[in-house]
Amino acid sequence: MEWISPRRLKRLGMLNMNRRNVDYIARYNERSSYPLVDNKLKTKLVVAEYGVKTPRLLQVVREQHEISHFREMAEDLEGFAIKPAKGSGGKGITVITGRDGDEYIKASGARVDAAYLERHLTNILAGLYSLAGTPDVAIVENLVQSDPDLARYSHQGVPDIRIVVFQGYPVMAMLRLATTASDGKANLHQGAVGVGLDIGTGRSLNAVQFNRPITLHPDTGLALENIEIAAWDEMLEMAARCYEATGLGYMGVDLVVDANEGPLLLELNARPGLAIQMANGCGLLPRLRNIEGLKRPHFSPGERANYAMETFGKL
Repeated sequence: MEWISPRRLKRLGMLNMNRRNVDYIARYNERSSYPLVDNKLKTKLVVAEYGVKTPRLLQVVREQHEISHFREMAEDLEGFAIKPAKGSGGKGITVITGRDGDEYIKASGARVDAAYLERHLTNILAGLYSLAGTPDVAIVENLVQSDPDLARYSHQGVPDIRIVVFQGYPVMAMLRLATTASDGKANLHQGAVGVGLDIGTGRSLNAVQFNRPITLHPDTGLALENIEIAAWDEMLEMAARCYEATGLGYMGVDLVVDANEGPLLLELNARPGLAIQMANGCGLLPRLRNIEGLKRPHFSPGERANYAMETFGKL
C-alpha cells in the first residue's frame, strides 16, 4: 500500500482514529445511548417509532425452552436470517436462502438441518457472539431480497450502504460489496470492496479493496464506476432520522435496498470505522467541521438530508 505522509493526510482532511474517538465519539455520543445501537432488537424497536423500516421480525428467542418453537415457525419459510442481538462485525449471523426437503441452504450453498440451527440459537443465547460474552437474545428476521441491480455487483453476500451521520446530517457514504476474500460478508477489513458514493446523487466515485484502488469487482468482474443507488434521497432521510431515534451525534447507519420493501435499516454503529474515507478519496474532517459551524443545526431530517446533498455532493 502506498505510504501517505501525515502532512498530505492533513491536507486531504482525513480523520484519524484518535481524533475520531476523542473529538467526535466521546464528545457527541452519550454513553446512555450505546445500549440502543449495540442491541439489534432494541434498535429495531426504537427506529420503528421514527418511521425507519427494518427487515420484518419473525421470532425473538430469549430462553432455551423457546428454541423448540423455532422449528415450527421456520417450517414453511424458504429464507430467513438468524442474528445475535448483541453481535458485532457480522459474527454469529446465519443467512438461510432456501430449502431442500428437511435441509436448509445457507448463503454459501452449504446445507444444514434444523438441529444445526437450534444449536446455533443455543450458542447465541450463551453469549458466544455478544460484545462482552454476556448472555444474549437471538432474533430471526425475514430474508432481505437484495435489489437485483445492486446484487449483481456483490459476490454471494447482500450489498449494503454505510452512511456516516453527524449531528443528524449524512456526511459521507459508501457501498460495501462482498467478495470471496470477505466470505460473503460486507466487511472491508475482511476483504469486501468499498465503493465511495457521491452524497449528492448516490453515484459511485471510487472503489477500494484492502485500501487499494480498484476498478473491477475481483469476483464478478463488473466495472464499479457507473453504479447508482435507487431511492437515494429516501435513504439519506432514513439515516438522518436515526439521530432523533438514538440521540447519537456520530454514528454509522447501515442500509440495504430490498427488491420488494425498498430501503431498510440493518443496524447502527456508534463507532463507525474510517475506511469510508479511502473509498471516497477524501477526508471526513472538512464535512464534520462544516456541520459544527452551522448556526442553526437542528432542521428536520429531510432538511438535513437536503443540506448534505447540496453541500457535500461532488457537483
